[in-house]
Amino acid sequence: MYAEERHRTIVNLALRHDRVSVADLASRFDVTTETIRRDLDVLDKRGILRRVHGGAVVAENVALVETALTEREPAFVAQKSRIAEAALAYLPPAGSTAILDAGTTIGRLAAAVPPGSLGTVITNSVPVAAQLAVGSGSTQVHLLGGRVRGITQATVGGEAVAALGRLRCDVAFVGTNGVSVGHGFSTPDPDEAAVKEAMVAAARRVIVLADSSKIGVELLVTFAPLAAVDVLITDAGVSAHDRAELVGAGIEVVIA
Repeated sequence: MYAEERHRTIVNLALRHDRVSVADLASRFDVTTETIRRDLDVLDKRGILRRVHGGAVVAENVALVETALTEREPAFVAQKSRIAEAALAYLPPAGSTAILDAGTTIGRLAAAVPPGSLGTVITNSVPVAAQLAVGSGSTQVHLLGGRVRGITQATVGGEAVAALGRLRCDVAFVGTNGVSVGHGFSTPDPDEAAVKEAMVAAARRVIVLADSSKIGVELLVTFAPLAAVDVLITDAGVSAHDRAELVGAGIEVVIA
C-alpha cells in the first residue's frame, strides 16, 4: 500500500470515529507502530490530524482539506480500476449522452469507454476531456467552461453550473469524497459541490463511483442525498454493516 493511500484511509477513519489509535492502525495495515507514528506525524504537520497520546484526533480544519489529483492517482489503483470496469455495464446505448465528473476513478472509466460508444460526453475534467478527445471516434466531447481548480483540474463556477442546467443527459457518472446515510454524498469544496449537484440534476440516471475508503465519511458540503443517486459502485473493502445501511436507505450498491 502506498503511503498516500494509507494516509487517506487514516484520515477517513479519523473523520468517521473522531480518533485513531497507533495500535489499531498498525494491526489494520499490518505495519509497525513506528510506521504509523511517522504517518500520524506527517498528517499532524499537514494540519489534518492532531497527535495525542497513543494516536491522533481530527484537526478542526480537516473538513476543508483536499489532496491534489496527482497525489490521489496512486491510491487504491486496483480498486479504482475494478470500479471503472464495473461502471462500463451502466453505459447507455450507442449514441446516448453522458456526463463524466472529475476525479481519478472517473478518469479510469473514461480510459475504458470504447471509442464511439457514446454520442456526446459532457465533462468538467480537463484530463478527461483531453483523454476522450484523442481517439474518441464519433463521440463529441464538450468541456464545461468556468474556472479551473488546480487541485482537481476541474472547471467550476456559475458558467459550468448554468450550462448543466440547460442539459438533460442519459446518465451521469459522478465521483465523491464521502458518502454516508446521514449526510449523503459530500465533498470539501462548495464550488465543486455546486457542479456535482448540477450534474445529478441534469441526468436521468446517476451512477456514483467511490472506493470503500470514502464510505461512512462526511465532508463539508452535501451535493446529493442518497435518494438522488441510482447506483453506487464501490469495492469489496466496504463493511457488511455499511453496505446494509446504504441498501436499507434505498440505493443499489454494486461491489466491483
